[in-house]
Amino acid sequence: MVFKKIGKELILVGDKVLIEPSTGDDKTDSGLYLPQGVKEKEKVQVGKIMKIGPGYPVADPSSLEQEPWVKDTKSKYFPLQAEEGDYCIFLRQQGVEVKYEKRDYIVVPHSSILVLIRDFPTS
Repeated sequence: MVFKKIGKELILVGDKVLIEPSTGDDKTDSGLYLPQGVKEKEKVQVGKIMKIGPGYPVADPSSLEQEPWVKDTKSKYFPLQAEEGDYCIFLRQQGVEVKYEKRDYIVVPHSSILVLIRDFPTS
């Protein structure tokens, strides 16, 4: 999904993650399951990551070379582990609800994500 309008783009700052929360079913298409007791307390929620921020600011970009998932060591940000398209379980209390183009989303800091589920490419 592209988050651009005519002359506008939705940009997340720092370690923020934009999540489209899953609604209704106890089990999502990706296989995540939350027990009823957890859902009732609304402490955690399941959703799909739609967009991520650039990451955590880093004073010395050369320190990123030792991390296996870092592709661009010239960056001035420590990249986030979450990727667009991942499904996640996240702490709901730390999120902020937003509405963009008539759809509901939740913006959370990356540290609020508890679990990621990612589809691996088939070759």
